Amino acid sequence: MKKWLSIIGIGEDGLAGLGEAARAAIDGAEIVVGGERHLAMLGDDQRPRLTWDNALHATVAKLANYKGQRVCVLATGDPMSYGIGVTLCREFGAESCLVIPHQSAFSLACARLGWPLADVDCTTLHGRPLGLLNQHLRPNARILILSGDGDTPKHVARMLRAGGYGDSTMTVFEHLGGPRERRHDGTARTWRRKTADLNTIALQCVAAGEMPRLMRAAGLPDELFQHDGQLTKRDVRAVTLAALAPAPGALMWDVGAGAGSIAIEFLRMEPTAQAIAIEQSRKRAGSIRVNGENLGVQNLRIVKGTAPAALRGLPRPDMIFIGGGVSDRKVLNACWRALPKGGRLIANAVTIEGETALFELMRARGGGITRIEVSHLDGMGDLHAWRAMRPVTQYRGVKS
Repeated sequence: MKKWLSIIGIGEDGLAGLGEAARAAIDGAEIVVGGERHLAMLGDDQRPRLTWDNALHATVAKLANYKGQRVCVLATGDPMSYGIGVTLCREFGAESCLVIPHQSAFSLACARLGWPLADVDCTTLHGRPLGLLNQHLRPNARILILSGDGDTPKHVARMLRAGGYGDSTMTVFEHLGGPRERRHDGTARTWRRKTADLNTIALQCVAAGEMPRLMRAAGLPDELFQHDGQLTKRDVRAVTLAALAPAPGALMWDVGAGAGSIAIEFLRMEPTAQAIAIEQSRKRAGSIRVNGENLGVQNLRIVKGTAPAALRGLPRPDMIFIGGGVSDRKVLNACWRALPKGGRLIANAVTIEGETALFELMRARGGGITRIEVSHLDGMGDLHAWRAMRPVTQYRGVKS
């Protein structure tokens, strides 16, 4: 298929910084698309133009009407780095798109700082909630952030201070790669500066010793979750997530989600995955939403309802975790039916009824059962003793 849609990345040095192929794509276009800043670079140009609507999808839909014509989209930096190129290639297919990137803000920032790009977490807060930064915060992490506007660095600094990362160093670059480039350095604890809207933030994370550690490995501290007691506890959660084995692009159902800890840590471990948390309690569904925002996850959908009825019409999952309602055979059977060949079912039970249901499922469908027993040392004055958690019976099965 002919590549009718060109997507050209432009840096702060404007059209003068483009190579021959990029200039040829712009000069040969019949229709040019972009923001006002980029379109203004063309000067007195009489060709038809499209500017982006506030609802981006509306302009993307209009582009479909120009298939077969030479359309050129002007973008900032690397269009495939949190840019419009990602959306357009997904919508129209890579075979329809010619993407010519410019230097990304991430590459330029690493060049200024001497950081290896492969060792840095890159993210964006442009049009996205600030809480997504929590996906990346951990001791000694290096993070690069595309800002939403000139106030974003102040909001990030405030969040770092509140989360025990006030000693983290911050560098903010304005207008990277152009004649107006400027650099500002400081720490989150003292940062109060407003910057130009077009800026990139670099963080070197320093965590206070007494704060709970955010990490990507499974098993976040229980106190990081808002809950009413219906929570898969930290040690069991780590074992459960190891059994689920999150994979890129996978979809997981968390049935009887409680506080949503399994779905949330699943997404923290694999940010490209998706999770649907099914929970019958309105209050707990609200806690799942808060926990997801506080811990920086995307791609989390919350369905309020009772399984198995609430499962009808949901996208087919690659794997399912059942934490609530495991003693109901109808729930187990509905979840098993929903899985594709090769799909995995993990279910935890703490009651004899639930354990019995899982044993019957194993006999009917195969798989295996593991008992998880954990004890913690408990102080009794000058003496100590082991305090045992309630044992958890875990079923692990693969549909064949």
